[in-house]
Amino acid sequence: MDQNSSEMLLPDVPFTQENFNGMPYRSLGSSGLRVSNIGLGTWKMGYPETGDGSRINEKTSFEIFDKAVELGVSFWDTANRYNNASGNSERIIGAWIKCNPSQRRNIIIATKLGGLMDGFTPNHCGLSRNNIIESVYACLERLHVDHIDLLYFHAYDPLTPVGESLLAVEDLIRQDLVRYFAVSNFTVDQLKAYQSFESKISLRSKIVAVQNQFDLLHGESEDFRGVREYAAQKGISFVAWSPLGRGLLTEKYLNLEKVRAGDRLFDEGTIGETKDFSLMEKIYQLAVLAHEWNMQLNQLVIAYMLSLPGMGPVIAASSGVRQLESNAAASSISLSRDQMNKIKERI
Repeated sequence: MDQNSSEMLLPDVPFTQENFNGMPYRSLGSSGLRVSNIGLGTWKMGYPETGDGSRINEKTSFEIFDKAVELGVSFWDTANRYNNASGNSERIIGAWIKCNPSQRRNIIIATKLGGLMDGFTPNHCGLSRNNIIESVYACLERLHVDHIDLLYFHAYDPLTPVGESLLAVEDLIRQDLVRYFAVSNFTVDQLKAYQSFESKISLRSKIVAVQNQFDLLHGESEDFRGVREYAAQKGISFVAWSPLGRGLLTEKYLNLEKVRAGDRLFDEGTIGETKDFSLMEKIYQLAVLAHEWNMQLNQLVIAYMLSLPGMGPVIAASSGVRQLESNAAASSISLSRDQMNKIKERI
């Protein structure tokens, strides 16, 4: 079209943006990186036919990824060891990226390394410079990307000097193979040890997030108590793994008679947890509140978590498009102080 002879029909593009496809975003820690309020956990996506232990095949995964972009759920969480250390969770994301290269810039990919992977020697695990760099190369190949947006250490390594691990990440950031750095399953003391090294040397590889277990039923794991509060004080986003209590904090388990093979708690042999009367009573009470306020149980839980100080994206997994849609709908729910207090009384 000739710009001089015809008027260009361009959209009115704003200078800044606070959401994507209607999904609100928030800062990741004290960094400039913005992430969707609702993320997508991909730990059970893979190739079940290979015996990798995954539950969601490629077809369904692709349907979920397509819908995630449509809903603005753009923070995708994975790890190299997911699904029996097969790498298949990363591979399935990579397969989708390969089919949808124009979407790469829209997606924030977070992956983790540290556990035994891609081999069986002592040098195929831990946070040595050697394993960090080799693991990142392998992750990039599986993901079909040229950089990792957010790299986590999957757990603390007591055998490797903190400086060796952090300087390896620093080099990866300088090469633009990694953009941001985070940790997972760290205690307060372990976070302090890393930050102490950060303060001595000017590093790009500062911790922007910590991913630990947390849900409304159990709180933080006993060995990791206090991390959420410490992270909030230090400007580090707290990202909860298993935020819906392995599925307990969803509508599915309100009627235990409907639980059968194929449901996560049944298949994992942990359905016995539902025999804990006090635990189930909390769930039922929270569900009553949710229904009173015209929302589903998972939506109440997600909205509550998003309101907590220092909370990062809520990375609930989804086994299908409907579940993803339900989780995403919680992204904009604003709970009143009275509602927050009523929830606190029941947990």
